[in-house]
Amino acid sequence: MTDELFASTAPSVQGCLQKMAADLPSRQDDQVVYHLRAGEHRMPLNERIGSPMRLAWSGAIACTHCGRATKKSFAQGYCYPCFKRLAQCDTCIMKPETCHYHQGTCREPEWGEKHCFQPHIVYLANSSGLKVGITRKTQMPTRWLDQGAIQALPILEVNTRQQSGFVEMLFKEQVADRTNWRAMLKGEVEPLDLCAERDRLFNLLASGLGQLRDVHGADAIRTLDETPLDFHYPVATFPSKVTSHNFDKQPLIEGILQGVKGQYLIFDTGVINLRKFTGYEIAVG
Repeated sequence: MTDELFASTAPSVQGCLQKMAADLPSRQDDQVVYHLRAGEHRMPLNERIGSPMRLAWSGAIACTHCGRATKKSFAQGYCYPCFKRLAQCDTCIMKPETCHYHQGTCREPEWGEKHCFQPHIVYLANSSGLKVGITRKTQMPTRWLDQGAIQALPILEVNTRQQSGFVEMLFKEQVADRTNWRAMLKGEVEPLDLCAERDRLFNLLASGLGQLRDVHGADAIRTLDETPLDFHYPVATFPSKVTSHNFDKQPLIEGILQGVKGQYLIFDTGVINLRKFTGYEIAVG
């Protein structure tokens, strides 16, 4: 049945899914610009809002790193051998404070030096309410757009990913580090005064930040004085109830595309997180 559905979809784009490309608009008050990526193809999505769209999964999955066929995707797009071997799939990526490079056990030391021993940003964002997060300096603003944040404010810069993890752990004593994706997709998010929230947290956590600077060096954790950023997404209609589509259970997904936010497509029939299905071979019509 899966092959029949795939074959019956007259594709304008066909290939293995990648994370959607999200770019800032040319003007601050315009909407984030999205492209669906499948294989070598890019499909503009903003112009498809309000139109029918059909996505059919062939049943095939390819590892985004080595390209081999896999029956199951691990960590959003990897085969099991790559999942177990690559540093980018290690648990310290999700919990950077557990970095074990200094113990000589990093899976790929050169990869770690390139990606983890680089300046990182600790930020506040408003995606479903106030949250704290971390990202490589080079990943701004992509990180915030992938989360569907409507506001973001960089507050600290540190020298390494592990240091950003220590700082994030401190801030998690006072503020969440996760997004409520259902609330984010419903558009039930009120604007916040992120500068006031930053100052409040700095006051509450001054002692803890001081201790971290004592350990890592005064210049290792630097306070930033940035202006908050606002983001607007191409959504015509927010869902009142969020129903999630899943290719593993439903190889054909179709409906009227009502919006794009974060890494989600919003249809009148439900929503789908395309990043979750990285590596899945689809046809889009």
